[in-house]
This record gives sequence, structure tokens and C-alpha cells, in this order.
Amino acid sequence: MSKVIAMIPARYAATRFPAKLMQQLGSKPVIRHTYDNTVATGLFDEVWVVTDSDIIYNEITTHGGKAIKSIRQHESGSDRIAEAIADMDVDIVINVQGDEPFVKKAPLQKLLQLFEGEAGKQVQVASLMQVLTEQKFIEDPNYVKVAVDRNMNSLFFSRSVVPYPRNKETAITYYEHIGVYAFRKQALLDFTSWPMTPLETAEKIECLRYLEYGIPLKMAVVDYMGVEIDTPEDLERAAGFL
Repeated sequence: MSKVIAMIPARYAATRFPAKLMQQLGSKPVIRHTYDNTVATGLFDEVWVVTDSDIIYNEITTHGGKAIKSIRQHESGSDRIAEAIADMDVDIVINVQGDEPFVKKAPLQKLLQLFEGEAGKQVQVASLMQVLTEQKFIEDPNYVKVAVDRNMNSLFFSRSVVPYPRNKETAITYYEHIGVYAFRKQALLDFTSWPMTPLETAEKIECLRYLEYGIPLKMAVVDYMGVEIDTPEDLERAAGFL
């Protein structure tokens, strides 16, 4: 049996919305909703928050959760997780974003299923996407688009409109990349040892590094994942989901 864990990277000083993970959402802070809902899926052998912050660390551990304090400064959640799992006995790691308080079982289960069976043995990294229908979101650079092949392997990720509809007669499905990843342990350790790549640097999209090193991401389509907390307005919107 593979050992499967969930890691929730949690940085305190978010650029657009400082301390957003400790903002109160109903009866508890955002990060506790994310942690508790991840545990509640029942999919994982262990769930950990990995953080640079004593405040977040204490919030999780004083309420009976598991947390790890990062030793080094990190640019990304992937780097933070890689440090935490380096000496862990684990096969597959899911990276759940700390600012996704309404984590649900079904999409994460779909992600884990990509590693099952004969075909799943080839999968090194997997991620999620959802269909984009509104033109304003398709054109919005804050929405990362992903193009896939017939086997649902990623071909490219971009903030631009990808694919570009040069031929207006062709019906195109646009997908938004959702930043929830699953990795085999070694794939993540490799990723964080590689230098940043040109496309990744240009687009500011971390997972392009995998593509530039020749590793496709296996993608699964899921329904709406809920509200990601990036701004105070998102927090207000999230309160309506409670």
C-alpha cells in the first residue's frame, strides 16, 4: 500500500492580503477550515500544515493538528513541502493550498486515482483543472489556463488565452488550472533541485518547470472548487458558503 499524505503550505505574510490564513471565517481561522476539511476527507494517512509562522504553527497544534515549522526561507509551497518530506517515509504527497478553506473529498479522490493501475505507474505529477466558460475569466491573466492532449496530459500553462481562437469555427474548451498538486516524493525532490526555467520565469507559473524538464502533469477535470481566499472580498464571499 502506498503511503499518501496531504501537505498544506501556509505562509503568514501573503502579498495581496497579509495574514489572510489567520483571518476569521465563521468560528475559526481560514487555515483551520482548510486543515479540518482536508482531514475530514479520510483520504490521507497523515495531514500536515507546513509553515514559516509560529502563529499558524500554534493555531494548528493547540487544536490537536499536525504542523511542521520550515527551517529555511522558501520561494514557493513546493519548496516548503520538499524540505518537510525529505526524510519522511511517504510515496505520494498532495499539496493542498492553505487558502482553499472548502476542500472537498471528490476532487482530491479524483487526483489520487490518477496514480492507480498500470497507467498510474507512469504518472509522476498530477493536478486539477475546471472548465472556464466566461470570456472575462478566459482573458484574465490571473486565471491560469491549461491546454491538454487527448490523454489529459498538460501541454502548456499560460496566463494568456490558450489556445488562441484563430479559427472561430472550432469549438474550444478552456480550462483553468487549479493549484492543487499530487506528486511522487522523488518527482517533488527533483523539481526543487532544478533551477527555475525561462517559461516559468516569464509566465510566473511554477509548474511550467516540470514541462520544461520533460515531465507532463496528468490532469483531471473537476467541478467548482469553492472560494480561494486572495482578497478581503474573497473572505466575504467565503462567509456565504458557511
